Amino acid sequence: MALINRFSRLFTADIHAVLDRIEEPDALLKQAVREMEEELARMQTQAKALHRDLVRLKSQEQETEQRLTELEEELDVCFDSGEETLARNLIKRKLETERHAKAIAMKHDAITKSVAGLDAAIVENQRHLAGMHQKLELLVDELPTTESVQVGGATYAVDSDEVEVAFLREKQRRMLA
Repeated sequence: MALINRFSRLFTADIHAVLDRIEEPDALLKQAVREMEEELARMQTQAKALHRDLVRLKSQEQETEQRLTELEEELDVCFDSGEETLARNLIKRKLETERHAKAIAMKHDAITKSVAGLDAAIVENQRHLAGMHQKLELLVDELPTTESVQVGGATYAVDSDEVEVAFLREKQRRMLA
């Protein structure tokens, strides 16, 4: 079995090597840049959603704190008037509200850490994408420009170097004539 797996991996590697030679590097790089831009946009959208969640959680934290203050005041009134049964009910709600506040704080901390990591990843990806754009510009500048002529349904491409050599030959031939 190990021998079959090894042959399978070798065959797959050879196929990938052939495909790499056939594919155009500039097209592959352009596709990689497009995919990186899409991923960056997705990450930025996710970061905006997390920031909105942070704002919402901050509002919930303030509401919970306000509710705890109100419960404290109501408990003071209950103990001053000797209403222990009502005070027990308020204490129960106070404990529930405190647990809710703790859960909100934990969510807030988790989202804050996620946002920090995501923001750092976005900055890193933007830097990497800028490098990819520079590589793409260099590759496009290095590639010979080709002009295509279509004759009888077939396309014949001629690059700019060939045009220059042919031009010099024609110029030399006409000077000698």
